[in-house]
Formats: sequence, structure tokens, C-alpha cells
Amino acid sequence: MADNQTMMQYFEWYLPSDQLLWKEVACQAKSLAEHGITTMWLPPAYKGTKGKQDVGYGVYDTYDLGEFNQKGSVGTKYGTKEEYLAAIRALHEQGMTVLGDIVFNHRIGADEAEDVIAAKYSLFDRTELEEEEKKISAWTKYTFPGRNGKYSDFTWNWTHFDGTDYDAKTGERGIFQFHGKKWDSDVDPQYGNYDYLMGTDLDMDNPVVIEELLNWGKWYIETTGVDGFRLDAVKHIQFDYFTGWLSALSKYFHRDIFAVGEYWSSDIEALLYYIEKSQECMRLFDVPLHDKMNAISRGNHSIDMSKLFEDTLTGIRPDLSVTFVDNHDTQYGQALESWVESWFKPIAYSIILLQDKGLPCIFYGDYYGVPCQHIAPVQGLKTLLRLRKCYAYGQQTDYTDTPHVLGFTRAGDDEHPNSGLAVLLSDLVDGEQKMTMGSRFAGKTFRDCLHHRMEPVILDKTGTGVFHCTSGSVSVWVEQSVYEILTLEKEC
Repeated sequence: MADNQTMMQYFEWYLPSDQLLWKEVACQAKSLAEHGITTMWLPPAYKGTKGKQDVGYGVYDTYDLGEFNQKGSVGTKYGTKEEYLAAIRALHEQGMTVLGDIVFNHRIGADEAEDVIAAKYSLFDRTELEEEEKKISAWTKYTFPGRNGKYSDFTWNWTHFDGTDYDAKTGERGIFQFHGKKWDSDVDPQYGNYDYLMGTDLDMDNPVVIEELLNWGKWYIETTGVDGFRLDAVKHIQFDYFTGWLSALSKYFHRDIFAVGEYWSSDIEALLYYIEKSQECMRLFDVPLHDKMNAISRGNHSIDMSKLFEDTLTGIRPDLSVTFVDNHDTQYGQALESWVESWFKPIAYSIILLQDKGLPCIFYGDYYGVPCQHIAPVQGLKTLLRLRKCYAYGQQTDYTDTPHVLGFTRAGDDEHPNSGLAVLLSDLVDGEQKMTMGSRFAGKTFRDCLHHRMEPVILDKTGTGVFHCTSGSVSVWVEQSVYEILTLEKEC
């Protein structure tokens, strides 16, 4: 049996613009691997329209990985190209898979404006025409003078885009669709058609655009050595686009290209439809599960903890699910703000890390904290990571007898010494649950390695015991010898 895989998102929105992140991750690679991180999701590495102030989603030049003096800086927010490549090498040396974060939906910060004929559509219904076609001035010409054609002489103009949201001639804002263009047909149906999100929207029906994005993908993998991608805003891009793009890259490099897509929707049917239309070419983040955890953390006790995985991607397609608690978009002050409250975080992480469903993703802001917002690291997270790496193995048995208490056991296996554990958690009441670990644990003493419950549990001859947890917390019970190891590690 392969060891448990664990992803980490190595950035948060409010990191200082000190251009040190690539150096930091290289220094932390060994420690993170020891804690069980196997896949590292790094932030967008190319030049954004705000230069070193850009988090990476205001895409300007995808061939500039912190090498050229463009948008006011040479390096990106996270460092230089050489530092980025060194960080990837350091992660690879520790056996980690590395994911590059890429944005294909839009470009921002063009070098020149062009006169374009465009019609204006409703902000809230992109199928509703508000104004007939007229001439506007659109920032659509990307020539990248600072790079001067190195790596690629491709430049962008209005024919490569479907539309924009700003008329530079008049200062008018709106949703402008260019003459002869149409929004992608198979996208999220919000606002009638949610192809357009921001900036200049790429025309994914244009064969020139399709060819250029594939050429860039080949260049990026060859240049950086990344193993796969985190794909931004896939709900706004033709649903079958990445099917072809990933397939072409896999064929070119003679290996599978791993990808996880961000389809931000709490509607499980929308996620399942995307999976079908994209031919299962990627995993998706389990937004419905995140939304449930956020709601519970904010006092919505109508959610049945025993049915937590109902109508979630993890419950229906765990093989294609990436579970997460929070990310850069859910942080306070962001467009998708839905921050899981601190009291519930250890519970949430115990769920995604210790169960056998989905691929869990740890958030930088939970691992290190968010100093600028006075948010501390999640208590017990490193212990939970250690438990996942070493002890969360074997058959899972769920105990869902009451609506506010969730319990499960992992029976352990022969390949991972001393593996096996029992988890009991509650969002509202003190919990008590009889759970069975199996006869291999007959007579063994189990203790809560998170130290929320101090009493031991001695299992009977069938490996069964009565476990407890305190209201609003989680207890993870391990065999006495493992408890002693974990306690000593924590003290050190």
C-alpha cells in the first residue's frame, strides 16, 4: 500500500511582497517532507500586472518567471526565475511532486490599446444585450517589450480575446463582447453565461490561442520541471478545453500530467457535470465540503455531522476529490471569503487528513498562521500530519449514530508499524461512542494524542472500547506506545 499522499498550498494572499517565498520553500522542503507533504502547490510564478505586488492572478506575461524588468520589477512577488527553479529542485530532492498554478482565463495589463467594435451585455445576464455594437478602445495588445521576444515572439491582440470590461476611450465599464466573437458555450450558467470573469477574456475557440497555450505548456514544463498543475477558474473556460490540453501534454511528455481544477461552486451537480464534460481529466477541489465546514464553524448546527459527506465530491467521487479547509480565496477580505473559524479547524483537518477519502490539501495560512490578520497556526496540525503519514492506514469504519458526533476508526496494516487509530469529534455536544479497532488491538491501551481527553481507553478482547470527545473538539486515540512517541516529539 502506498503511503498517504498530502498536498500543501504554499502561499496565502497577504504574504509580504519581499520576494523571498521561493527561497523559503527551498529551505523548508526537508522539514515539510518529514511532516508528510508529498505534493506542493506553488503560487503563479509568472509576471502579473502589478509586478512584485501581484499575487499572480493578474496575468501579464507567462514567459516571464521573474527574469525581465517588466511591470516595475524583475522578480515576481515570490522571487526570481532562478530562485523558482531552485525551489522546484529542492522539493524534487525531497521526493515531492510540484504543481504550477496557471491562469488561462484572462490577461491583464496590456501594453497598448486597440480600437475594437464591441457590444455591451448585462453585468448580471451575459446573454442580455444592453447596447448595440460601437467602437471602443480596449487594452488588448500585449507585446512584452521588456522580454523582447525571448522564448516566444507571440504577441496578443484583440482577435485572441472574446471581450473586456473597460472602454479606455470613455472610461465606461461594462461587459463588452468583441465583434464576431461569442462567449464559450459550455461554461458555468451563472449570469446566463459565466465565460467572462475579468480583464481581457481569452477566446478558447480561436485555433491560434489553442496552439499558443499548448506551446507555452510545453515550454513551461521543459523549463521548470513541474509535474502538474493547479488550474484556476475552470468554470469560466470551455468545459472540454483542458481535456485536450492535458492530453496533448501527456502525449508529448510520455507521462500523465496531474491536475486539480478550481471550480468554485457548492452545487455538487455542477462539479459532477464538469467532471463528465471534461472526461475526468483532473481532480476538483471539494467546495461543497468546505462550505459545510465553514457553516458549521459559524454556528449552523442544523448540518448533520453524521451526514457530512452527503452531496460532496468526496462522498460521491473521492478518487477525483481534493479536500481543503481554507485557501487564499477564502481568507478574510477576499472575494470568496468563507474562512473556517479557528475552533473548528482542528476538527476539519482531522476529517480530511485521517479519513481514507480524497486527497487533502493543507493551507499555508493554517500551517504558519496569517500574521497580518493576527491568525495563529492551527493547533495540532503538525500532529495530524504526522498521524496521516505514519498511522492513518487500514480499513475505515464509520460511526454516525448521532447528528453532532462523528466517529471513525482506521484498523492499521502490516506495512506501517503501530498504525491504526480512532477518531471522535463533535461540533456541539460531548461525545461518547463505542468503536472497534479489531482483535489485533485486544487489551491495548489507547490515549488521546491531542490531549483533549486525559483518561485512557482499554480495549476488550475484540478490540472494542468506549471513546469520548469534548464538545467542539476532536480526540484522536492511538495505542499507548504511539502516544508516548508523539508526546516526546511535541516536547522536543
